[in-house]
Amino acid sequence: MLNLTLKVWRQKSATSEGVLETHDAKNIPLEASFLEMLDIVNERILNDGGEPIYFDHDCREGICGMCSLTINGIPHSKERGITACQLHMRKFKDGETIWIEPFRAKAFPLLRDLIVDRSAFDRIIASGGFIDVRTGAAQDANALPVAKTRSDAAMDAAACIGCGACVAACKNASAMLFVSAKAAHLNLLPQGAPEKDKRVLGMVRQMDAEGFGNCTNLYECEAVCPKEISVDNIARLNRDYATALAKEAAF
Repeated sequence: MLNLTLKVWRQKSATSEGVLETHDAKNIPLEASFLEMLDIVNERILNDGGEPIYFDHDCREGICGMCSLTINGIPHSKERGITACQLHMRKFKDGETIWIEPFRAKAFPLLRDLIVDRSAFDRIIASGGFIDVRTGAAQDANALPVAKTRSDAAMDAAACIGCGACVAACKNASAMLFVSAKAAHLNLLPQGAPEKDKRVLGMVRQMDAEGFGNCTNLYECEAVCPKEISVDNIARLNRDYATALAKEAAF
């Protein structure tokens, strides 16, 4: 069992003043996940007649990307390749103080406590438009040959869960890793090729309109990404964007 001290950011709304509250987390099982620890603390707060700590979660399996917590100053914690819900309390020491805050970015306005609004990501994806695909029966597996290097790169990019850790870690609050991953997993495949230029222009322009900053190649985004998305995708997005701009200017 662990006895911990939590410094938790509490804020009722985006317009109200926020404070760091201190909470005791006593008798926490080592096998508990970080979110289960917060559940235990919340149950005790409620039993004492207090207001629970508000935080986002859904699948708790590292798939949905909802658990947008900064733990001791690092999105999803210092552990590599995991989300906050996959972090277990055995990674902490008895008597430790843990600082818990929401993701910080202008484009992620705070809703309450540890919950931020990441609907900007949804609008970026929507701005990418659609793909031309056949409807009806599925094609044979070998009907559309794709080089293994491209299919592997597309699948790696598609692993992005849109959690926003890349934005929270970046000093510029850049969304380039997210946007580049979402563009790459379609642009690298034949099915996404017809709308490639339109997709890249739409997504990058929407990203800028949402207020995300520019990439300055410090790679904090890759370091904190729970799916370890490569910054190679950012270079690919820059090339695709420059090509699309040139084509647009020519017509």
